[in-house]
Amino acid sequence: MPEKGLGCPGKWERVLVCIDGSEESRGAVLAGLELARRCGSRVFVLMALDVPPEFEAQAPELMPRVEAEIRQHLADVEAEAAKVGVAVETRTRRRVPTYAAIIDEAREVRANLIMVGRHGRTGLSRLLLGSVAARVIGHSPVSVLVVPKDAALRFNTILVASDGSPSSAAAWAEAVALAQAAGSRLVAVSVAREEGEIPEAENLVKDMIAAGNQAGLAVTGLMPQGLAPDAAIVQAALKHAVDLLVLGSHGRTGLARLILGSTAERVIGQAPCPVLVVKG
Repeated sequence: MPEKGLGCPGKWERVLVCIDGSEESRGAVLAGLELARRCGSRVFVLMALDVPPEFEAQAPELMPRVEAEIRQHLADVEAEAAKVGVAVETRTRRRVPTYAAIIDEAREVRANLIMVGRHGRTGLSRLLLGSVAARVIGHSPVSVLVVPKDAALRFNTILVASDGSPSSAAAWAEAVALAQAAGSRLVAVSVAREEGEIPEAENLVKDMIAAGNQAGLAVTGLMPQGLAPDAAIVQAALKHAVDLLVLGSHGRTGLARLILGSTAERVIGQAPCPVLVVKG
């Protein structure tokens, strides 16, 4: 049962939390437990085993040790969940590549949200070049919450960035719904990198303020100029101490750019808070 007085910010009844045994994936675990407390979400914790068949064939004596480590990691998660009165369902899955195993599991458990740590074993440089987290975002049928290590999951202030694309429109709609449910303040951002982009950015911000006010929300509008979009968004998040950053999955540049290094991916790599990537 959800804990009274917390307020549930979203319709996330079934949440898949992905771990890899690293400290960096701890943020996703804590965020998943927080949602379970707030929303009574059913939480599935997956550790995908990325072991190539040739490794198993060449070093079969190492597999029992690998599997024992996996069991220990999952047992640690179960113990942490028990401390806060939350039940989790732990799972393992073997498939290469890892992101495909995660997507398979999400479909099997009918998850409506996937949570991943920001870096995992691959580190920031791999995130920017196509990590497991980035590929999960690219292929996921549902929204993905990317959580930095030890980042708290709160909803007091939510920043949403828009470039006028259908994907960012979906992000805005999700941010409004979250803000209404959690009583959040919204920060609406549209970046004008060049002078010719200023009129469109102004209109986007004005439209978001008007729509937010009509929904009964407090909205702060920002239109940074002359900066790269990722830098402007991260600076705004820091300045306004936002708790959650909401983005569309691929903006105007398309899905391939997300996987290879889009604005969304760079924001995820630098954000001081969890980032919800909305799949429209």
